[in-house]
Amino acid sequence: MFRNLRINIFIYFALTVISLMSVLYYFIAVIKIENIFLLLLILLVLIAFTGVIIAKLSIDPLFEHVTNLQNLSTETLHELNLPISTIKTNIHMLKKNLTSEKDLKRISRIESACDMLEQRYNELDYMIKLQSSNIKHETINLDELIQSRVEFLNRIYPHIEFSLEITPTQISNDKVGLSKVIDNLIDNAVKYSQNIHKISIELQNQTLSIQDYGCGMDEVELLKIFDRYYQSNENMHGFGIGLSMVKRFCDANEILLNFKSKPNFGTTVILKFKEN
Repeated sequence: MFRNLRINIFIYFALTVISLMSVLYYFIAVIKIENIFLLLLILLVLIAFTGVIIAKLSIDPLFEHVTNLQNLSTETLHELNLPISTIKTNIHMLKKNLTSEKDLKRISRIESACDMLEQRYNELDYMIKLQSSNIKHETINLDELIQSRVEFLNRIYPHIEFSLEITPTQISNDKVGLSKVIDNLIDNAVKYSQNIHKISIELQNQTLSIQDYGCGMDEVELLKIFDRYYQSNENMHGFGIGLSMVKRFCDANEILLNFKSKPNFGTTVILKFKEN
């Protein structure tokens, strides 16, 4: 599509240049207009008209393409909701009839995979709403949100010991976006904890801190962590976009974000929320 668009624009541009030269030749050689200001005015009008046409040729197909993608995303999202609900309902029914420990473990793994799929569904729904500026702040019990995210991630990382010290805290924020931020920060802490399988999470005085006891980072690495696709350890899985997303969210929602880290001693991420 875009290749054909570039070809069409190039052809139109070439024809436009030829047309402009022909018009100028007509006014200078045939009509013999000697007023240079009048010629410049005519040329300016022709260039402006050409610019509008080329811009329209460029934007209209792109706008149509983006609209089609949005419609496809919305329709796909709607169709995903039914199979996810069906899987969760049947898992719940199957668990009632299973007694074997091995079968219960298997169904538990299926349930965790379904929860992850539902999480991706919620994130896609969130991104669509974010693009349409349909995101609203709501009152959140931050301690309960942290607890639920830790329980979800603990099923994915059963080998990690999560140490929680959280006090009841209410804030007003974007719940889905904040859940993604917490998930990313805990996920990073797990990945870089190396052989020390412990993550400490503390919530006190509107401040959330997430600490790992892994490889840590030096000052040079700390300056790069928010760069898109940057990873301090190239052997880690992922695309290195998590902290870039976290930084954008915190800036947009007036959350103070700070990192403290030391090589071989671990990293602490600190989120300071506004008073509710």
